[in-house]
Formats: sequence, structure tokens, C-alpha cells
Amino acid sequence: MNTGDTAWLLAATALVLLMTPGLALFYGGMVRTKSVLNMLMMSFVSIALVTVVWLAAGYSLAFGGDAFAGLVGGLGHSGMRGIGPDGVHGTVPTLLFATFQLTFAIVTAALISGAVADRAKFSAWLVFVPVWTLLVYVPVAHWVWGPGGWIVDRLGALDFAGGMPVEIASGASGLALCLVLGPRLGFKKDAMRPHNLPMVILGAGLLWFGWFGFNAGSALGANGLAAAAFLNTLAAGCTGLLGWLFVEQRRDGHPTTLGAASGAVAGLVAITPSCGTVSLLGALVVGLAAGVVCSYAVSWKFRLNYDDSLDVVGVHLVGGVIGTLLIGLFAERAMTGGTEGLFYGGGLVPLGRQLLAVAAVALYAFGVTYGLGRLLDKVMGLRASEDQEHTGLDLTVHAETAYDHGVLGHGAPVSHSVLTGTSAQKVDSQA
Repeated sequence: MNTGDTAWLLAATALVLLMTPGLALFYGGMVRTKSVLNMLMMSFVSIALVTVVWLAAGYSLAFGGDAFAGLVGGLGHSGMRGIGPDGVHGTVPTLLFATFQLTFAIVTAALISGAVADRAKFSAWLVFVPVWTLLVYVPVAHWVWGPGGWIVDRLGALDFAGGMPVEIASGASGLALCLVLGPRLGFKKDAMRPHNLPMVILGAGLLWFGWFGFNAGSALGANGLAAAAFLNTLAAGCTGLLGWLFVEQRRDGHPTTLGAASGAVAGLVAITPSCGTVSLLGALVVGLAAGVVCSYAVSWKFRLNYDDSLDVVGVHLVGGVIGTLLIGLFAERAMTGGTEGLFYGGGLVPLGRQLLAVAAVALYAFGVTYGLGRLLDKVMGLRASEDQEHTGLDLTVHAETAYDHGVLGHGAPVSHSVLTGTSAQKVDSQA
């Protein structure tokens, strides 16, 4: 056990955990005032839900010894049995490694909430998160990081910090879930602007801060690889931001605050799988490509008629695909220890491996999530009622408001029944 590596991973774990509250603020600022608290709650409750299932079975299935052809681990460590304080994973305590990986699972589940903002039943979300974690995140994490996982250990594709299990899985799952739910009331008709851009910027800043733990922490040590991943993360976030603003200025004539936040996140998403495999030059290109492409991708929902409320598909799925595929072009032996991309003499084979891995993860995550969403919709209903959606989920579900102005909507007074939650459904439908 190395004390320096352990100290760094303890700090990185705390940084990654902070990303989920950061995501809550990022998403919360992007929705309308009537659903702010619901958006915050969907992220915060994910911390508790994922932690329970991860400790019960998720860690064992993801990182236990391979149980079936590189597809899933065993249950030998369910309930964290057999793992004591002296157990070691590499140079760090196994318990710390398990906690670090837990923070990845938490933020991945929370990411999906952005695709279904304003209209998903909170009760259904409480069921969806733990089941999705076990059925989608855990197997994909084993494929990529688990001992004997087929994507890295058998196929030979690369993913340093989670482009496939985190970004592509959450993006493809978000697409599936928003297709099951259908569009929000007023989609493509009503203005659905972010209600609090300072909150969005604050959330993006916390995400960026936490991302250093996410990417550099994945080196699992206080070493040169962690330093390279740290710098690559900073660089790609910057070029992603600049690329998005360039497109906005050229296309719309205005570089926006929302664009700056979204561009930074797009760059960070794309560099996640590649931060430990590409040089600084590669990181700059990866971030720039994500900022430019994702700035166009977020508009696809209007053409294809799927309501991805907060652009999980346009940023996380598209950005994750970009970052994962560009490894096949920009990977350098000095970073990977062996594999080289097409631009460094590695030929087309590495790119082909990345493409196969991306397709497998995206199709698996989409298919399983779509089936799970349909099942939950049939059993308990996945979408909030039309009255709840019209009034806002903050009042009708949580009996609270983010901003208490003493009145609701067009001058309707706040009733005692609304504030106490005893009859939230009776809120004036005009509110």
C-alpha cells in the first residue's frame, strides 16, 4: 500500500462525489422555475440509491472475478464481504478503490435525469435508478474495467476514465428513456429557457473541478500519468468551451453563457476516455472537436422529434463517442504503453476496436433501458400526470418551491394544502 497514492485517491474520490451536487445545480439552473427542486432531488437521491445497490452487489458484479465470458463479474464480494481495511487493489486500499468507483456509478445514473426533466415521475425514478445501475452500468463497467472484461482485456479497446460506461451509457440510456416518455407539453412550441444561468455556471464549475478527480484519479496513483490526465482534462475543457462559442458567434451572432458552460462540459466529456491515452496536442483536438460537433448535435432533437430536455444525448452521448473514437486516431505509445493511433502509425485496427466497443455499449445501454422504461411505464407509470407537469413537479410532488414569492403563477395564492403536501393536486391548473 502506497500512502501517497492512497492520499491522492481519497481526494479524487471526494472530488468525483462533488460532481453529483454540481450536476444538480447545472441541471437545476437549466430547467424552468416550477421544476428546479425536482431536478435537484433526482441527482441527490441518486447518491443514496446507487450507494446501496453498489455495496450490496454492484461492486462485486463489476469488479469481482469474471464469471461469464467477460460479460459480468461474480457475487463473491456482495455486501463487501471478504474486503477488509488491509485489502489492497494495486497500491491503494480495496475499500477506497470500491468507493472511488462508486462515485462514478452515482454521477452516471444522475446524468440520465437531464433527458427526462420536467415530466418523469419521481416514484418511478426511485425504482429506475437502482435497477438501471445493476442492469446497465455494472455490466458495462465490468466490460471496460473489470478483470477479464471483454472490451479492454479481450478486444483491446481503450477507455481511461469512463467514456463508455459513463458518457455513452448515460447518453444512450437518456435517449431511450426520453423516447419512452415522449416530449414535454409545449415541446417545440413554448419557450423553455434556463431559469438561472448563474446556477448553470456554478454547476459547470463544480463539475469541472470534480472532473480532475474523475480523470486524474483514474490513474489510481500520484504519478506522471495522473499529471498528464489532469493537464489534458484542463486543456480539453478549454478548447471545448472555445469551440462551442465560436460556433455560436458564427451561427447566431452571440456567444452565450449557456454555450460556454455546455462547451466546457462537452470537452470534458470527450476527454474522459482519452485523457490517459493522448498527448496534450491530442487533448486540444479532442476538446475542440467535441465543442464544435456537440454545439450542433443539441439541435438534432428538434429535427428528429425526441425531447432530450437538457441535452444529455447531444453532449454526453455524442461527446463520449467523439472522445472514444479519437483514441483510435491520436493514441500515443508514450501514454498507452503500447497502442498507437492511426496518426502515429498504428493503422486502422485500433480505430476499428474503438468503433466496435462504442457500438456495443450504445446498443446495449439503449436496448436495456428502453425495455426497462417500457416495463416501468406499464407497471407503475413513468410519466407525471398532465396536471402535475403543467403546474410543476416542485409543488405537486415535493410540496415546495425553489423561490417563494407568496403567489403561484398568475396571482393564485399559495394554499396551506399545497405547502403541507396534503392536496398538491388541487393547485389551480392555471398556476
